[in-house]
Amino acid sequence: MKLNLIRPLAFFDLETTGVNVGSDRIVEIAILKALPDGTEIIKTMRINPEMPIPLQSSLIHGIYDQDVAEAPTFKQAAHEIADFIGDADLAGYNSNKFDIPVLLEEFMRAGVDFDMSDRKFVDVQNIFHQMEQRTLRAAYKFYCNKDIVNAHSAEADIIATYQVLLAQIEKYQDADFEDKQGNISKPVKNDVDALHQFTNMNKCVDFAGRMVFNDKDQEIFNFGKHKGKTVEQVFDIEPSYYAWMQQGDFPLYTKKKLTEIWQRWNQKKAQNKTQAPQKAQQPNARPGNAYPTPRKEKPAAEVTSDMLEQLKMKFGK
Repeated sequence: MKLNLIRPLAFFDLETTGVNVGSDRIVEIAILKALPDGTEIIKTMRINPEMPIPLQSSLIHGIYDQDVAEAPTFKQAAHEIADFIGDADLAGYNSNKFDIPVLLEEFMRAGVDFDMSDRKFVDVQNIFHQMEQRTLRAAYKFYCNKDIVNAHSAEADIIATYQVLLAQIEKYQDADFEDKQGNISKPVKNDVDALHQFTNMNKCVDFAGRMVFNDKDQEIFNFGKHKGKTVEQVFDIEPSYYAWMQQGDFPLYTKKKLTEIWQRWNQKKAQNKTQAPQKAQQPNARPGNAYPTPRKEKPAAEVTSDMLEQLKMKFGK
C-alpha cells in the first residue's frame, strides 16, 4: 500500500539520555522520509549529547558514552537534519508528546529556527491507542504479524512504525470510531490532514501539553493551580505567573508559546488604554486651559472706628 501524500511525510524516532523533554538530549535520530512518488529515504545519525548517558538509558537503547564520543553534537548536525526534513510533515510513535518536543528543544538550543507553523503531525501511537490500546511491539505483531528485530534501535523502531501506519490505514479506513461525545466517524483515512486531525485530538499549544486549546480555541493551562483557566485570565489576576514559568524548568518551546501569548496580552492592554475615555474636566476648568479659572475674591470689608481701636490696642499705637 502507498501513502496518499501531497508533500513528504518524515517519520522519525529518537533515542535519548532520558525522558525529560526540557533537559535530556538526543543520542540517535533516524528519519524515514516518504515522498509523494512512493520513494522512501532513510537517514540515521548518532549524536554526541554533550552529557553522560545514564546507564539505565543505555541498557534500553544500547548506546553508551563511547559510542557517541566521536559523533557530532546536535548543534553541529542541526542544519543537516533540518535540511533533510525540509518542509515535510512529521510522523512518529508517541511523537506528539515526546519526539517532537525533544527535537524542537534541540533545534532551539542550536539556534535553528525550525518552523512548525504549517506542518501536519501524525502520531501513530494515538491511532493505535484509540483503536486498540497497545504498545509498539504489540502493534507490529497485531497489524503486521511480525516481531521487531533489534527492538529499541531507532532505525528498526521507525521502520516498524511506518509499516504499522500502512497496516492501520488498510485496516481502519472504513471502520467507525465513536468519540467521548458519542459522535461516530471514519477518521482513519489515507490522507495526512485526516490523520493529523485524529492524532491531535487534545489540541496542545506547546506539544508538551502544559497548555491546550479549549472548545473556544483559547489557550488554557493544563497543569497546576490554574489548570482550566485561560492563559490571559491568569495574566490578568497574576501576571507574575509568566515570570515564574520563564524561570522554571519548562521546555523552551513551552516558554516560546507562552511569550507569544504574553506579548499579545500586553498589546491588548496597551490598546485598551489608548481607547479609554478621557477623564471629565474639572468643573471650574476652561477647555484647552490646564489651569482652573480663578475664583472671584470677596470685596474688602469697610474699615470702621472699632477696627482702628482694636489695631491700636494690639500693636500699642
